[in-house]
Amino acid sequence: MKRALISVSDKTGVVEFAKGLAEVGFEIISTGGTKKALEEAGLAVIGIDDITGFPEMLEGRVKTLHPNVHGGLLAKRTPDHLSQIADQGIQPIDLVCVNLYPFQQTISKQDVTEEEAIENIDIGGPSMLRSAAKNHAFVTVVVDANDYNKVLSELKEFGDVTTLTKKKLAAKVYRHTASYDAIIADYMTNLVEEHDPERVTFTYERKQSLRYGENPHQKATFYVNPLGSKFSIAHAKQLHGKELSYNNIRDADAALQIVKDFSEPVAVAVKHMNPCGVGTGSTVLDAYKKAYEADSTSIFGGIVAFNREVDEDTAKLLHEIFLEIIIAPSYSEEALSILTTKKNIRLLEVEVSDKNKQEKTITSVAGGLLTQDQDTYTFDNATITIPTKREPSEAEWEALKLGWKVVKHVKSNAIVVTNSDMTLGIGAGQMNRVGAAKIALEQAGEKAAGAALASDAFFPMDDTVEAAAKAGITAIIQPGGSIKDADSIKKADEYGIAMVLTGIRHFKH
Repeated sequence: MKRALISVSDKTGVVEFAKGLAEVGFEIISTGGTKKALEEAGLAVIGIDDITGFPEMLEGRVKTLHPNVHGGLLAKRTPDHLSQIADQGIQPIDLVCVNLYPFQQTISKQDVTEEEAIENIDIGGPSMLRSAAKNHAFVTVVVDANDYNKVLSELKEFGDVTTLTKKKLAAKVYRHTASYDAIIADYMTNLVEEHDPERVTFTYERKQSLRYGENPHQKATFYVNPLGSKFSIAHAKQLHGKELSYNNIRDADAALQIVKDFSEPVAVAVKHMNPCGVGTGSTVLDAYKKAYEADSTSIFGGIVAFNREVDEDTAKLLHEIFLEIIIAPSYSEEALSILTTKKNIRLLEVEVSDKNKQEKTITSVAGGLLTQDQDTYTFDNATITIPTKREPSEAEWEALKLGWKVVKHVKSNAIVVTNSDMTLGIGAGQMNRVGAAKIALEQAGEKAAGAALASDAFFPMDDTVEAAAKAGITAIIQPGGSIKDADSIKKADEYGIAMVLTGIRHFKH
């Protein structure tokens, strides 16, 4: 008679699975709570201590770590191996069904203690899974309840699980245990505040198989960080519309990163990962009107994100133009009824509860990857100096602060022109700074008169200040730090421009 060892933390479907195994002639071995659940369902179950001849001990830390278990799992079905385990009174185990202590769920709790986290690190489970997966030529190993029906179907049809399925299940086990260990490693690394470990392993879970990547000839898949911020496109809930594309996801992420920097009502319009319009106001309707006015051409076919509920009046305006995606913490019933009349528009809902949760930024390069902290530096963190003769007015300060919030989210070289509550012009991704300034100033047009200009990095020479002055800019914010800062400051004084230095740059490549 074949033997199956079943020990699961998540008992979803396990009783039905065990019954199916018993029906095709398996003896069931089990432990603890799983054994109790199976017995209560009327199944005959062999206790693990009957196999090991040794009681569970150390608060359950030691129960399956025994030669009678691992010998039964690792023995090849060859005369030599079978003879060796028979000499030791060990019987083969032909199927293992194990899922692990809920470490991820445990450390996700806000009030979790270090002791509780450590106790939820599974030892015996991964050991059994790895032993069975190594010996997959002879042992079927199941770690995912979604595979129960497949295994039972093949056992009933063929009398055994097929070789290909066993290999696939073994591969899934190693992905599972690698992910489990990666989460533990990350927890322990953060616990000891190790910021630059000699090795780093990330784990992500598949959320969506995409139709294609940036272009139709590129394959792509969307994976999410299981412990990542809920205020993210990765954990957004789609309420309506077509499936998200690769480019949709990138653009939506860019929009949310900007929204995170605002506490007042804000509307952010994004196109090709750059903001094309940002507006703030006392309501989302007011904010959206300004974001739309900022660039009514580029917003077409773009993405709009909010940090407040979308109401009926705002939805009416959003409905008037073609948008790919709208993102908000919530939508009123009236807003949903208006927006869902458009079949293809994607409506996403995001939580705002942990918008300040910090995660590493990961960028792939050929043959490797780069990690860095997120750019969370704000105006409040800056060491402000005013080197010019004139200081900003109250209205100019508000415009400068808005420009500084936005410019860090614009591809370098970046220039943003703003008034106190909306962007007026954005120059993104140029090879020289004055080129970015000319684009932003041209877009702002006559509105540049009396407006503020923000630069993501210092001015290498005074030509950007000259261009700003001729367009009517009256206040500039920039990091400073150029060997020719004095030239830019002198030029600002010539035109009566107030210049603010922050001492920090916001490159975005």
